[in-house]
Amino acid sequence: MAVVWIPALMRHLTHGQESVNVDGATVGALIDALESRYPGIKTRLCQNGQMRAGLAVIIDTQVARGGLEESVGATSEVHFIPAIAGGAPIDRAETTSRAS
Repeated sequence: MAVVWIPALMRHLTHGQESVNVDGATVGALIDALESRYPGIKTRLCQNGQMRAGLAVIIDTQVARGGLEESVGATSEVHFIPAIAGGAPIDRAETTSRAS
């Protein structure tokens, strides 16, 4: 079974559990299994049949780019975390002129 780490803001749905063991060959199957055990968790993770915007899925230290169809190994560790977006590109000329 994969180990799914539950985000702190969703742990009330898992009765405070930090991680749970769940069967599923894809991210979507894991989420369905979580939903059957912990009703309400799927709506926190998915919207309109895909991962919610602003969430990233990490499987065994790699960012999963395949959404709900991404494969999950039987002994994988899965994390749902807020996606981290970059800021505005640095304008090197502006930075240099301010430093002068």
